Amino acid sequence: MKNLPVLLLLGLAAVLVMPSFVTSNDEQTSTSSGYLKPAESELKKRLTPLQYSVTQHDDTEPPFNNEYWNEKREGIYVDIVSGEPLFSSKHKYKSGTGWPSFSQPLDAGNIAEKTDYYLLYPRTEVRSKNADSHLGHVFKDGPEPTGLRYCINSAALKFIPKDDLKQEGYEQYVGMFESKNRIEP
Repeated sequence: MKNLPVLLLLGLAAVLVMPSFVTSNDEQTSTSSGYLKPAESELKKRLTPLQYSVTQHDDTEPPFNNEYWNEKREGIYVDIVSGEPLFSSKHKYKSGTGWPSFSQPLDAGNIAEKTDYYLLYPRTEVRSKNADSHLGHVFKDGPEPTGLRYCINSAALKFIPKDDLKQEGYEQYVGMFESKNRIEP
């Protein structure tokens, strides 16, 4: 009982330094970037059970049996939860793992990395910065120039084809798919 005042002070300190973006599970979380994480109740309605399980509970979808592992069209991949731009087909490559793999993120500012020990050895987990969605993991066995392999769950992504970028609100990425050597008639 003599440690009770210390415990109370520590508990109070934890509440006082808690980040301001932490909300109850049924509030929308806003960030300075404008990408929003919907309320928990909205996520449960909008996402499939697999999408919810992967993004909110750090699960992994099966290899070779997911939407984008063999996607070949040009475009970008955004967070299924918030819409924040994450990866581009320009950096996608065939890794043979059965999941979409990228050599680098489209916008590193939209990616957060943390170490996890779920398999008893350290791995680098990849999450979306603003929505905190679990995306997958990054490994150091990728192609040059980065040597990285961002192994990402399709269930955490929404693909925006290059022809739909402008109408979907991602016009800033249109230029990366335009041919600089195009000859005009």
